[in-house]
Amino acid sequence: MSGSDASLRGDELLEAVTDAMVGFHERYYHRRPATAKTQLLGDDLLACVLGGVYTDVEKTMIELQRGTVVQETRSAFQSSMQHRFIATVERLSGRPVTAFISNTHVGPDVEIELFFLASPSGDIREGAPPRD
Repeated sequence: MSGSDASLRGDELLEAVTDAMVGFHERYYHRRPATAKTQLLGDDLLACVLGGVYTDVEKTMIELQRGTVVQETRSAFQSSMQHRFIATVERLSGRPVTAFISNTHVGPDVEIELFFLASPSGDIREGAPPRD
């Protein structure tokens, strides 16, 4: 990408979003997820699915029947970090993010990051979730 107003499309965008989400995971959890893939569903929903995301400490907590604590901690972190995730996707796609949803699952070990994008013209579709 050359210049701050350049935006990616197609496979380049999907790879860049995947790399960015993996980078966040690696930076803050000190490990890469085992798998990661981003898909564009329709023309306005980016879905990044990460597998094998839990740290050894989190896996131990889950084995000790404390999975709820792990999910609550992850949820609090995602909520606190959402502005960074959104800013990254907006920069890469050149489109405003109108909604962001993040969740984790125990068994299978999966995390999903959903970004609802405004139309390429910047208009928010009727019925699209408003952005806070």
